[in-house]
Amino acid sequence: MVRAMTVYHAEQSIHHAPRRRAVRWRNAGGYLFLLPAVIYITATMLYPVAYNIRMSVRDVNIRTFMSGDAPFIGFDNYRAVIESPDFRHSLGISLIFTGGSLLFQFTLGFALALFFNQPFPGNGILRALFLLGWVLPTVVSGSVFRWMLDGDFGVINYALSELSLIDGPRYWLVDPDFALNGTIFANIWVGIPFNMVLLLAGMQGIPQTLYEAAAVDGANAWHRFRSLTLPLMRPVSLSVLLLGFIYTFKVFDLIYVMTAGGPVDATTVVPLYAYQLTFEFFRFGQGAAAATLLLLSLIGVAVAYLWWTRRDEVAA
Repeated sequence: MVRAMTVYHAEQSIHHAPRRRAVRWRNAGGYLFLLPAVIYITATMLYPVAYNIRMSVRDVNIRTFMSGDAPFIGFDNYRAVIESPDFRHSLGISLIFTGGSLLFQFTLGFALALFFNQPFPGNGILRALFLLGWVLPTVVSGSVFRWMLDGDFGVINYALSELSLIDGPRYWLVDPDFALNGTIFANIWVGIPFNMVLLLAGMQGIPQTLYEAAAVDGANAWHRFRSLTLPLMRPVSLSVLLLGFIYTFKVFDLIYVMTAGGPVDATTVVPLYAYQLTFEFFRFGQGAAAATLLLLSLIGVAVAYLWWTRRDEVAA
């Protein structure tokens, strides 16, 4: 009896072996579809970040970069960058640029989302036109605003002069007192559609029955906005602000096209500071350290946001 059962199980195992192999190959085939994405992410994201971190702990300059024997110096590059007045200056400029941009991007984006959340003829077409500022390449937007803010031929100076708001040409991107304001103005225009789209999606997810019930109870438009829209939009608003902070704090191309960090470092944000260290002063190790500090600061903001939202979910 035992021998017969053994023979039976052996035959069953032999019979099912091809099927098991087919299942294994089918599963392996599924992983192969992921291989191009894994290779792409590794080549364009993981490897550059790892190489940048490796460079940030070595004394890499033109001589050692060419020879390939850059000595390990630990955190000396980070210490030199943090202690540099230029880095602290660029950090302050980045915070002003980010704060000013986010304030108006979010406020105007929220107002436009409220406007487009109401049905009216031409809603979709007008909304699509507003998206042009977002879908255009940032280099194109920066070039357009550099022309518009030109002191001699800019359309903004012409409009302000016609309105008698200024009595002479204003060199917005040449004057250190106004250059940062000009770049903030351009970045606000670029970022408003992004905020509008995400906030509008959040508003459209709020059940209309809540507004109808509030209207039946006698709540006017302001009370419905304050008691329903704002609280229910809080998770979406925090997400939009987080994404806006990350995108704005690392802005490089817009400022580089408009001012290249000038005049007199008036618009030198942290990404531009890292670029100058690397490609103008050829201090590759310190430039890598500045870029790594930028990355770590953004990761820290994202982690703080996740911790905050997780705490709110647990409390709820």
